[in-house]
Amino acid sequence: MNQTPNVESPGNAASFVVRRSAFDVRCILWRILDFIVAAIFIYAGVLKMLGPAQFAHDINNYRILPWTLSVALAFYLPWLEILCGLGLIFRFLYRGALSILTVLIVVFTLATIAAKVRGLDITCGCFGHASQHWSLPAHLATNLGILAALLVLFFLGTARRKAVL
Repeated sequence: MNQTPNVESPGNAASFVVRRSAFDVRCILWRILDFIVAAIFIYAGVLKMLGPAQFAHDINNYRILPWTLSVALAFYLPWLEILCGLGLIFRFLYRGALSILTVLIVVFTLATIAAKVRGLDITCGCFGHASQHWSLPAHLATNLGILAALLVLFFLGTARRKAVL
């Protein structure tokens, strides 16, 4: 009897559906994580944008940069955070946005540790009044959680791109 070699058995089609469905769930979870990280940075950026003078004082409290650079950062950094957050949501310059946000969170974490080592009593101000009275462990836990999410998105995106190619 003539059998066509290109016809797949029903077992193969079912396994394809299962693999495809698991892939869709991972994509949905990945996008949810994208939105959560983007929302964190957009929220923080908007809060800082609404009070640039207070944010400039918060930056100056770290005693790392001169006042003029603190003021410049207070005006530009919130917009950078917002634009990178939007880049994550709309997938525009996605890897660049992830890279910038990763560098920002690492620099902020190192600045927080350096300030604490030098005995400076600083208030973050990153999330408005809610984060002003956080302890150092709370700051570090938040930063490390955000950093972990950024790294997962970065490396998961790289692995996902290689799987598609």
